[in-house]
Amino acid sequence: MFPSERPRRARASPAIRDLVRETELSVRDFISPMFVDETLDRPRRVASMPGVVVQTPTSAAEEAARIEALGIPAVLLFGVPRRKDEEGSEAWNDGGVVQRAVRSIKDATGLAVITDLCLCEYTSHGHCGVLRDGTVDNDPTVERYARVAVSHARAGADLVAPSGMMDGQVGAIRRALDAAGHQGIGIMAYSAKYASAFYGPFRDAAASAPAFGDRRTHQMDPCNAREAMREMRADAEEGADILMVKPALPYLDILAEARKRFDLPLAAYHVSGECAMLRAAAAQGWLDGERAMLECLTAIKRAGADMIITYLAQDAAPLLGGG
Repeated sequence: MFPSERPRRARASPAIRDLVRETELSVRDFISPMFVDETLDRPRRVASMPGVVVQTPTSAAEEAARIEALGIPAVLLFGVPRRKDEEGSEAWNDGGVVQRAVRSIKDATGLAVITDLCLCEYTSHGHCGVLRDGTVDNDPTVERYARVAVSHARAGADLVAPSGMMDGQVGAIRRALDAAGHQGIGIMAYSAKYASAFYGPFRDAAASAPAFGDRRTHQMDPCNAREAMREMRADAEEGADILMVKPALPYLDILAEARKRFDLPLAAYHVSGECAMLRAAAAQGWLDGERAMLECLTAIKRAGADMIITYLAQDAAPLLGGG
């Protein structure tokens, strides 16, 4: 005897599958990262990130307009300055590369503009903050993050996104923004950011590889899950408006657990290495690139993400009705 319940009935046709589908991926879920490099005279393709182009300060607004035309609602900006020093002081220069890009994008589009707050692109040593005895010194670094946040807010950023994984960074940034009259600027916190092997291509694009050592003293150990919940809880209590898990696919368990525990919006960062692997496999003919891309992005949404930061946003958007 066959069972009376036959799940295949709900898979019998495309129309029925649409009716019972539990997770819907939308172009409105995407945040498109953008690199802006003031050392460039023309946009530069990134060899290790097929499809990603680093923009110049003058080309950033045009690229943003293309992103907006696809229906993608937001960009996440990373800047590469012409001048670097030991403490990354160009990061809080009101005339700096990200600040100029924010202003030009806001003038040209209606996109939400989110700015990454870290110093690794701005320091001469490539680390995420001020060094003391070869290690990032937490509290002076947090003070500098707060300066960067206020500068980005003055430029017109909608959200600032502290990514350095320093203790207390969200609270310090919230206090600095409020004191400067920017109570309406939100914080997207890189709350559970792991010391991952999947960041390599990003560092090619952002010129942010550390000159020595690594970032394991502040980014999270991939072996730890409960610690991620403590980090996220701390950021929520300090005033974060959005919590993030980074990377996405290797940490879907973290994302799903965060969805159970927190009511704040959740972002997942589908990082450079994840996207590069998909594109490389598709280029070799080993995968159906479009199907694999949408399957991965859907998995991130299904696990609990409200928004997905991905370098595949512009490829996925037309497949989802964008543009």
